[in-house]
Amino acid sequence: MQFYRDGYRPGDPDIVPAAGYALTRTASMPDRVDVLIVGTGPAGTVLAAQLAAFPEIDTRIVERRGGPLEVGQADGVACRTVEMFEAFGLADRLLREAYWVNEVRFWGPSDADRSEIVRTGWVEDTPAGLSEFPHVIVNQARMQQFLLENAALSASKLTPDYGVEFVGLSTGDGEYPVAVTLRIDGEEFAVRAKYVVGCDGARSAVRRAIGRELRGDAGNHAWGVMDVLATTDFPDWRTKNVVQSDGKGSLLMIPREGGSMVRLYVDLGEVDAATDVRSTSVDRLTSIANDILHPYSIDVKSVAWSSVYEVGQRLTDRFDDGSDDEPGRSPRVFIAGDACHTHSAKAGQGMNVSMQDAFNLGWKLAAVLEGRSDAALLDTYSAERQSVAQDLIDFDRFWSAFIAKPTTDPTHPERGGVTAEQMRTEFARQGRYTAGLATRYRPSALTAVGEHQDLANGFEIGTRFHSAPVVRVADGKHRELGHAHRADGRWRLYAFGDASGAGLIDLAAWLSESPDSPARRFTPRGRDLDHTLDVHAIFQGDHHGVDIGRVPEILLPHSGPLALQDWEKIWAVDAARDIFEARSISREGAIVIVRPDQYVANVLPLHARSELTEFFAGILVDQRSAVAR
Repeated sequence: MQFYRDGYRPGDPDIVPAAGYALTRTASMPDRVDVLIVGTGPAGTVLAAQLAAFPEIDTRIVERRGGPLEVGQADGVACRTVEMFEAFGLADRLLREAYWVNEVRFWGPSDADRSEIVRTGWVEDTPAGLSEFPHVIVNQARMQQFLLENAALSASKLTPDYGVEFVGLSTGDGEYPVAVTLRIDGEEFAVRAKYVVGCDGARSAVRRAIGRELRGDAGNHAWGVMDVLATTDFPDWRTKNVVQSDGKGSLLMIPREGGSMVRLYVDLGEVDAATDVRSTSVDRLTSIANDILHPYSIDVKSVAWSSVYEVGQRLTDRFDDGSDDEPGRSPRVFIAGDACHTHSAKAGQGMNVSMQDAFNLGWKLAAVLEGRSDAALLDTYSAERQSVAQDLIDFDRFWSAFIAKPTTDPTHPERGGVTAEQMRTEFARQGRYTAGLATRYRPSALTAVGEHQDLANGFEIGTRFHSAPVVRVADGKHRELGHAHRADGRWRLYAFGDASGAGLIDLAAWLSESPDSPARRFTPRGRDLDHTLDVHAIFQGDHHGVDIGRVPEILLPHSGPLALQDWEKIWAVDAARDIFEARSISREGAIVIVRPDQYVANVLPLHARSELTEFFAGILVDQRSAVAR
């Protein structure tokens, strides 16, 4: 964490002085905004936190509810989401409060008495080495609070306008082409926006306004869910469990944060349209859970939240108001999260994928609005995230059906079902997906085809940047290299040095001085050298052997209002775990380019020059002739 770069000030360094539109923002909604976010769910709060990093962008977020979410809904936080929270500076707070999911234990009918369950095995929840962060459990309301607090403390001082209902919109021409109708206390009023993002859930009014609809399978398998405080003789109460009974249904148990609460997903079986399954009471859910758990039982003392839902998978064909019939017209209205895709909670990915939707879109909006990229960049949002959502739908369809299958009865194999071994094996096999790490963006202007992938096989192009330990040269601090990445809209260039370090120094000198350097060519006039491209160097040797005095400006840049040096861009290997070996990086060196949303965009040789500039030329605007959008 860096602070005091604009001068010393007492108090909490997380509270950043107001700047930009925060200096003139009024309590009432303005007539015009750059970005209007509708909804404060997982997608809306991530997008608010991301755009709050840009105080010169006028962002407002509206929510029809009278205040923030307080209880219930999603709670599974994938490893990938914790990595994203680290970029916002929020991972430490999240991990301190969270329940860490270390194991999954499995229970099934006893061979001696199939009316009773016994433990049949266990697997590690997240396979070792997938991420430096664990899979954790935290209430969705708390996740959103972290993000909203981050936005409120930022220089933008962005806070939601509660009690504001979205009514409709139309799109025309001009600088603020989207005309939005909102309502407060029955009174309608108009706001014009450059861009509108609907993060308003499965019944999204923004989605309907742009003519999109959710399509897919209707739900026909019901589950009850409740967060309970209970006493029990069940020995694995504080471990994630998959419980299969003999003909009485299945139960998924996930401990919650705080040390006492547990979430129960209770299998209610197949239902038809005539069944009023949503009226199932908490008492009935508890009774079914106890039937499944026999000979064990739970005595529920308090229920913090409960719901009943039917499993269904639905998806929109596009995540924006773009049209193939209007080539050259970039979208102005977007939808994210449940407004685009709905599914069961079994895969534990709904909140996580929704947040990644917004993280993908946020930096692109900022780049276009600040004039660093052409508006065509926004076409990539739907192109990238719709396919990710389709993968989620496909996985959820398989996963929901799989865990709802009855356990196999050895005396009646003809009835089918799933054995305990099959259940354990499938959980272990799906670890990468449930950790949120299966996304791989396809080749595009943002993602290279991988001609030089063999120079750094551990940083697979199109996937998220897989962090590894390094040592900061300036102070000898051991850090994860990926934690140098901030949610600030900048591209990262990680230059892994050759054995002597000479090639790395040559690259840094070219990046610092050449007019063809992407750091020079694509950085707006008057901005710091590292404003658009944040360059980090990783030397092969011990950190004591690196001479900071000879590194070029790009690695020790003067930045900020006081033009102070930034000492946190030069790294060396950690002797305990050499990053070159851990990520299969060539000893001849390599350049790894990482997008603002932490995904690997390209791998190039250390000596690449024209290839490097050409890659960014397909994404960033040449600032020698740039005009703000």
